[in-house]
Amino acid sequence: MSDISSINHSVIRDIKNVTASGRRVVFVAGNFNTVHPGHLRLLRFAAECGDCLVVGVANDDVEGVLLPEQLRLDGIKAIGFVDFAFVMHTSVETLISDLKPAVVVKGGEHESHFNPEQAAVDAYGGKLLFSSGEMRFSSMDLLKQEIFEPNLSSIIRPTDYLERHGFSMADLRAIMAKFKGFRVTVLGDLIVDEYVNCEALGMSQEDPTLVVTPIQSQRFIGGAAIVASHAREMGAEVNYFSVSGADASAIFARDKLHEYGVTASVFEDDSRPTTLKQRFRASGKTLLRVSHLRQHELEQQLARRFVESVKAALKSSDLLIFSDFNYGCLPQSVVDEISEECRRRRIPMVADSQSSSQMGDVSRFKGMMLLTPTEREARLAVRDYNAGLVVLAEKLREKSQAANILLTLGAEGIIAHASSVNPDEWLTDRLPAFNTSPKDTAGAGDSLLTCCSMAMAVGADIWQSMYLGSIAAACQVSRVGNIPLSQRDMAQELAD
Repeated sequence: MSDISSINHSVIRDIKNVTASGRRVVFVAGNFNTVHPGHLRLLRFAAECGDCLVVGVANDDVEGVLLPEQLRLDGIKAIGFVDFAFVMHTSVETLISDLKPAVVVKGGEHESHFNPEQAAVDAYGGKLLFSSGEMRFSSMDLLKQEIFEPNLSSIIRPTDYLERHGFSMADLRAIMAKFKGFRVTVLGDLIVDEYVNCEALGMSQEDPTLVVTPIQSQRFIGGAAIVASHAREMGAEVNYFSVSGADASAIFARDKLHEYGVTASVFEDDSRPTTLKQRFRASGKTLLRVSHLRQHELEQQLARRFVESVKAALKSSDLLIFSDFNYGCLPQSVVDEISEECRRRRIPMVADSQSSSQMGDVSRFKGMMLLTPTEREARLAVRDYNAGLVVLAEKLREKSQAANILLTLGAEGIIAHASSVNPDEWLTDRLPAFNTSPKDTAGAGDSLLTCCSMAMAVGADIWQSMYLGSIAAACQVSRVGNIPLSQRDMAQELAD
């Protein structure tokens, strides 16, 4: 028996097990000389007809085959929504009779011809469907490319800044090397972000409303969870503490955190759902955001358990990151008690407190090594809506007693307001936004906070740290959705 036949027997056995479990198997067969958009439409249609898509690829002896069977099989296996694929060494009808798929799909052009598969599916009560798929399915791979493949070519690194502060890319690479094994504790809201990609159908005739149809959705962990994941993927050992509901979003988030290697302590709170933020997008633009959440503070007993668990983790921690989204995970009493414990243990602390659609006060985090608010968040904290940026940063520093302030300004970049050897002197410098064509700005602040704070904690100065943080943010916004930054992502941009 040949190797390929042995593989086929194993795959067919696995497919039969799927059928036996009650899941609907859909079967498609073909030559697949080249996988073109028509194939993608047909296969995507087939995938949506059941729970498991199985594809049979014709062997090299079949008429019309132009390329070697293994090459054609590899092309089919590379398609994300294909669950099983194998080379067929028997007739399609025989395979159908053996596998008994719930649905067999053929291209719409075959509907008016004789189809021997019909008798095979009729014998056990299956269905034979004809379709060439829909035009919208050919865009699926483009959506995946937008999500998973960053566009790093749009990142521009200013070199004059390096000369001004006397460091090089080699210095930054040496700082990144220190992240390996560094111990980070992250506290803050657990959020699941769902991106629903849609096709615009047009304008409703009943009222002036845009009509769309969803074609693909993708979930990511967000909030403080992605901060923890960034730190882990960049080499640190990470303990993450948060709260969630008892729901599917929480299960998804725990699974993702485990996949990324984050040690997570997520306390269930019956009184709240896990925060889920949905973004409905079309043609690369966000049309609508819907947030499913509750914002009340932790009840006292749960807060006590939370604090005690964090204190235990601080015994082996080199840095604490407060990543606050103002949904109740970090009430002031919790922040104050944990901050006091960090000061007692001389553990540096950093904080970010987001106020985009919600209200917060970043100045409530006292004595931080670093704060990274947006301009709006800084103005909300000090109640000053007119002062210049340097004056604004100084007011926030005084109120929060922070050592360093990074004001993030979106497309205008960031400004650092930093301490110096002279306690009466404060230093300021700015960096432009490194990415000139961002795809999705949602995760920029989280990646900047993580990388910049870790750099400072391992000994870098504020200027080196903000440059590394800017590179991290530029990499993050070069793709859609929250995917943790890795050492490899950063290394590409830190090359000389």
